[in-house]
Amino acid sequence: MSTPRKTLSLSRVVAPAEGPALSPEAQIIAQAVRRKLCITAVYNRTGMTIAPHILYTKHDDPFIDGVVTLRDGKVPAEPKLGTFKLAGLNSVSLTADAFTVQPLYDPADAKYEGVTVAKVD
Repeated sequence: MSTPRKTLSLSRVVAPAEGPALSPEAQIIAQAVRRKLCITAVYNRTGMTIAPHILYTKHDDPFIDGVVTLRDGKVPAEPKLGTFKLAGLNSVSLTADAFTVQPLYDPADAKYEGVTVAKVD
């Protein structure tokens, strides 16, 4: 007589029902956006910590708009909302650092209409 084996399951960020499946990097970023957590990544050979505010697509390529909180270990002179193509982000990882939504971010911007994958609330 055999007993069924107990298995552990890991919760994962699930891709939206519509649209293309998310890459592993996009899944990490979507989770960071929803939970308001910063990410670390290398963009154009520069190490950065980014507070991602929205993940969206443009011409079927994923992009994020976010505020850089650290660039090469230094705080930027002034906060600004930047746009990052996911194809250019390398070594993406989630941090435990929470962020507050910046007034620079406008969720009603026309460029986000119909293409938003994840956004901060």
